[in-house]
Amino acid sequence: MDLDLIRIAVTLAAFAAFLGIVWWAYAPARKRRFERDALLPFDGDDR
Repeated sequence: MDLDLIRIAVTLAAFAAFLGIVWWAYAPARKRRFERDALLPFDGDDR
């Protein structure tokens, strides 16, 4: 295998992983959960 072909394959795999993470983070189904989790520091449970 040519070294350039390996570099291209790794770059494409990393880009696909990045797009997958972005899709996961910004999916509308997760918005409610992330909004709820953002309020956790202010829940008033002082230990």
